[in-house]
Amino acid sequence: MTVTAPTTAPSVHVRAAITWLAIFPMVALGMTLMAPFTATWPPALRALALTAVVVPTAVYVVVPRLMAAHQRITHRHN
Repeated sequence: MTVTAPTTAPSVHVRAAITWLAIFPMVALGMTLMAPFTATWPPALRALALTAVVVPTAVYVVVPRLMAAHQRITHRHN
């Protein structure tokens, strides 16, 4: 059995920055890709369609990977 030292969670500010880094590019890309197909849709429907893809992708894929990368980088320098 291997015992590892407990890791501390990043500060709320670091988590907010990582979340923003995950979401902003996906929203910008999503808006660009969706524009030709959703130009006539009401804004609320466009937002619903975009966030239906962006939020789960960010929560389950992108943010965990960015958090792991952040942990690797910060522990490498300690």
